[in-house]
Amino acid sequence: MSSLSRLLLRGTNSFSTPTNGRLFSAVTAAAAATSQRTPSLITLVNDEQDPKYITEKFKKASETEWFRKNIAVYERTVRRLAAAKKFEWIEEILEEQNKYHNMSKEGFVARIINLYGRAGMFENAQKVFDEMPVRNCKRSVLSFNALLNASVNSKKFDLVEGIFKELPGKLSIQPDIASYNTLIKGLCGKGSLSDAIALVDEIENKGLKPDHFTYNLLLHETYTKGHFEQGEEIWARMVEKNVARDIRSYNARLLGLALEMKSEEMVSLFDELKGNGIKPDVFTFTALVRGCASAGKVDEAKTWYKELEKNGFRPMKLIFSSLLPAMCKAGDLESAFELCKEIFTKRLLVDGAIMQEVVDELVKGSKQEEAEEIVELAKKNDYLQFKIRLSSEE
Repeated sequence: MSSLSRLLLRGTNSFSTPTNGRLFSAVTAAAAATSQRTPSLITLVNDEQDPKYITEKFKKASETEWFRKNIAVYERTVRRLAAAKKFEWIEEILEEQNKYHNMSKEGFVARIINLYGRAGMFENAQKVFDEMPVRNCKRSVLSFNALLNASVNSKKFDLVEGIFKELPGKLSIQPDIASYNTLIKGLCGKGSLSDAIALVDEIENKGLKPDHFTYNLLLHETYTKGHFEQGEEIWARMVEKNVARDIRSYNARLLGLALEMKSEEMVSLFDELKGNGIKPDVFTFTALVRGCASAGKVDEAKTWYKELEKNGFRPMKLIFSSLLPAMCKAGDLESAFELCKEIFTKRLLVDGAIMQEVVDELVKGSKQEEAEEIVELAKKNDYLQFKIRLSSEE
């Protein structure tokens, strides 16, 4: 509990004297002022268009202790500057932190390392890690994990394994399950799936327990990359070890089943996740639509699409790349036409090539007026940057 919070609690417990009353009022006013300052800077970071102005305001705000504890503003600022490709200003605001005593605290330094990693600036992250002893800041598994994460987030996949093998022995650090999970992520990014899977045995031999993050990483990599049988083996092991499965686990397997066009198994798995009290999300329904559409079960795909909307989710761009071609292939041009209109009405995202395919099929199916309406909607829309045309115009 912070000293400010303790003062507030004491103020509410003893309120009888004028002195206490004045103290309570003063502390309350100070707390209100502090709470108002943080949102104002968040608003600045969110709304300000000039990255240089954000940089200068951030550096000024860094002078206060309360601001340096605000993780969200740091993350948002780095994200904004990275999006604007202003990496020199990211370095400027994070180098500014060297002036403060916080850089002798491992938790704060680990945040700086992570921020550099998220901006893709691994060399800077490595430099901060290497300079920790100079600042009298210990290096434990916390900062080690931050460096591993920075290498993965910077897509320096070739470095991840070397860091993992070299530093623990040199610095007397014992990797934990988070360290191994990051290594697995790095190996998957590198394309070394078999090495990543083999780590599950190594983790257990080290006396650690692979958790749902471990398995989810491997499930995603196997099922989404076409290694269905390996995915099934990992799923079975997860069940055998009684590791809790969450929505990410189920979504990975649903997508694997969708890619294999196993629509009946998908429905059974959906019933299972619901039975386990897990709430489906937009990725769940997208996989179900894709799987049924790929299997040629258009009516079922349309039903799952309606379920997606009924549950309040906004359809993803990917879903139309499966559903619209499946409707056209099945000769359900009326549904394809109505769905195209809905896309423009609700300002949904869709690939221009898919929309062109629908227009071409409408023309072939003697639905010239419907095709012309879609072309006209495409011309008038102000958010999709593509052009479609009637076949006769080419």
